[in-house]
Amino acid sequence: MPGTEDIARWAPGDHILWRYLGRAPHPGGRAVHICRPVTVVRDTKELLAVWMAPGTRCVKPVLADGTPVHLEPLATRYTAPRTLTTGRWSGTGVLKLARPGDPWSVWLFWDAEWQFKSWYVNLEEPHTRWPGGVDSEDHYLDISVYPDRSWLWRDEDEFEQAQRVGLMDAATAERVRAAGRAAVAAITAWEAPFSSGWQDWRPDPHWPLPELPADWDRSPGRTLAS
Repeated sequence: MPGTEDIARWAPGDHILWRYLGRAPHPGGRAVHICRPVTVVRDTKELLAVWMAPGTRCVKPVLADGTPVHLEPLATRYTAPRTLTTGRWSGTGVLKLARPGDPWSVWLFWDAEWQFKSWYVNLEEPHTRWPGGVDSEDHYLDISVYPDRSWLWRDEDEFEQAQRVGLMDAATAERVRAAGRAAVAAITAWEAPFSSGWQDWRPDPHWPLPELPADWDRSPGRTLAS
């Protein structure tokens, strides 16, 4: 992952932050607008795997009046004033997989009885690794992949709206589309991680929930607060 050469590997069970940066200007750089404490499953030169456990306290954007972003009409979803709030991750947990340099991560979903449901390819910037976790930037467009190897595009309307309101220029949009086509090629060839058996993985039942630190939005140059 970019800028990772001097960052030590994490051990299984370590708690780190999985964060996304917003696009609005912010003193000292772009602000973190999504922060999810996660538990490390595997961390090697080839793959970072983390577990997003149910009930974990996270940071997410909402509209200024507290309305969930997805309930805002598409025409104003990215221009209506926003703020940040914290809340518990609801539903079942998510296993997230990120390979160095890939402009996407792959998420695995199960139902409450651990019946595997699908993979989700989240198109995003390759992760930047820092001592407290990893940072990225979401690119709106996604892909769902199912156990029968079928797939479909997700959030194409949001991807187009982001371009209309100036959050993504044409060159970046084409780069994201190209990344999507590369992901589809990997799906069609049934490459890793789809062929790697991760759907049979289960979390250690003794893992505690990771805590959301008070300085969750700290600069990557600062170390984790004690």
